Amino acid sequence: MRKEEELLVALRRVIRAVDLRSKQLSKDVGLTGPQLMVMQNIEANPGVMVREIADSINLSPATITNILDRLETRGLAKRIRSTKDKRKVSVHLTDKGYDSLEHAPRPLQEHFIERFNQLKEWEQSQMVATMQRIATMMDAEKIDASPFLEVGSISDKHL
Repeated sequence: MRKEEELLVALRRVIRAVDLRSKQLSKDVGLTGPQLMVMQNIEANPGVMVREIADSINLSPATITNILDRLETRGLAKRIRSTKDKRKVSVHLTDKGYDSLEHAPRPLQEHFIERFNQLKEWEQSQMVATMQRIATMMDAEKIDASPFLEVGSISDKHL
């Protein structure tokens, strides 16, 4: 196999692994990767504000609001408006939300980050530079992306 074919096969394997993990998460607990990350953030910081969630997981407040709308509809989370300052809304998990988290697998990016952090700093830098170069070669350097290993757009209806 030629080098460019080997690289394309490796890229396809990564894309396929992300796709399979996303489908497994949806099948196992009915959540998308972004929904799971938001719920984990709420679990770690009960009463957190929407802006704090957005800052913590690098998504816009509008996207977080969209995800919370879906989680609330499913009875997994609830927003509570402050009685002292009506502009402030805290977010909490429901009992059903905690139960869903208990049965959810770890997001794929957590597994990746754990392994990535075990590499030496020069290896990490080399990998980042290589992937950035690949993104440029694929005319993808200006595509907005979040740090989620999830197939599809972060703003899709299924969030």
